[in-house]
Amino acid sequence: MPDGSTPTSRRSVVVSEFTNSVLDPQAPMLGPIENGGTIIANTAPGCWGPMITPRLRGGHEVTTPVFVQGAEVGDAVAIRIRDITVTSIATASGHDSSPEGFCLGDPYVAARFPVCDTVWPETHVEGIGQDAVKCDACGNAVKPFEIVHGYTVTFDETRSVGLTLPQEAAETVARDANHYAALPDGSRQHSILTYAPSDMPGTLVRMRPFMGQLGTCPSMAMPDSHNAGDFGAFLVGAPHDYAITAEQLAEHKTDGHMDIDAVRAGAIIVCPVKVPGAGVYMGDMHAGQGDGEIAGHTMDVSGSVTLQVEVVKGYPIDGPVLFPLEEDLPPLAKPFSEAEKAKGRRLAEKWGVTDIEPLAPVSVIGTAANLNAAIDNGLSRAAALLDMTVAEVRNRATVNGAIEIGRAPGVIQVTFLAPLARLDAVGLGDYAREQYGL
Repeated sequence: MPDGSTPTSRRSVVVSEFTNSVLDPQAPMLGPIENGGTIIANTAPGCWGPMITPRLRGGHEVTTPVFVQGAEVGDAVAIRIRDITVTSIATASGHDSSPEGFCLGDPYVAARFPVCDTVWPETHVEGIGQDAVKCDACGNAVKPFEIVHGYTVTFDETRSVGLTLPQEAAETVARDANHYAALPDGSRQHSILTYAPSDMPGTLVRMRPFMGQLGTCPSMAMPDSHNAGDFGAFLVGAPHDYAITAEQLAEHKTDGHMDIDAVRAGAIIVCPVKVPGAGVYMGDMHAGQGDGEIAGHTMDVSGSVTLQVEVVKGYPIDGPVLFPLEEDLPPLAKPFSEAEKAKGRRLAEKWGVTDIEPLAPVSVIGTAANLNAAIDNGLSRAAALLDMTVAEVRNRATVNGAIEIGRAPGVIQVTFLAPLARLDAVGLGDYAREQYGL
């Protein structure tokens, strides 16, 4: 506080504020919220809307971070995702390209208007279509991104399925884009619905909402979409103001931008703390996505989110750990049934094995510039978390798990059945028991 006093912790914090797409540990946080408290937020779409809004400097529009009482550097915050509800009526997306000249090295971070050589120009929307975003100063189109092949999709009232629209319907939606996107009042992005793409009409899709961004604040100012080892690699040696070194990226990122579809209601995500108070933030809600997000983008939506946060002291690794819903686990990583355990006990008796170690699912996140390096990162983190060799992690992930792709080019999950005693040793065992009824 300005007078030097410490504000009283709150049991719940309602978040309606957004960053300018940069996560800055020096910027004021909301809260503080007490250990065990609840965060409720109305989030704005990520990806495409911010991507066509040059004044935003990170490619997404995430919520202002929340200070968690008692969270110190070297700890973690366990986040129980209580609810994720899509509020958008429609969205648009597609595979992208970046026209030459409209950025300074990185169109997500440093959109540029080549006519006047202005980085982060102020813009407004006139009309609809891919040239609708105009420079405030001269009125010419500013287009750091364009959609190569895209779609407009609207959702049913139960938010269970969506249907892609033909051109005329997409244009009707585009003319009232902010309404159909349900953009939060505090959002400053141009809605991607303005582009009205309609290249694959009449396609039915399932909705399975999750958070593309959910985590803690990095320990240096960083564009939000680049808070991960793959997108963050584009900051290394970049020609814009947010350039960093490879060493800085490894030290400061928290891998909050994962695009892992299992980060959905009912899951528990454990995130590293690299700044006092952790700075829990969220955004980039997706209506659904296949593993890998291979188009580069999916259905970005507005939505309401409820989280419960809890401090975990003395966290041994620098990246997130996920306890997915049981139905989201790979087949070999699911907890053993009572019938399977009974068969195991008979095998043990037959062969003189005195103890069968209790096991629990865990999913350790790895990120890097490419998928192979991300796998190495995830394996190393899992080994450090559980105090075992990488070779043992490889074996356990092979016989009792899988390597899953969150996002190309470089976000993965090392998911496997781990010794429950090892999870207990780092304060995570009870989350596994809670999640899987062990």
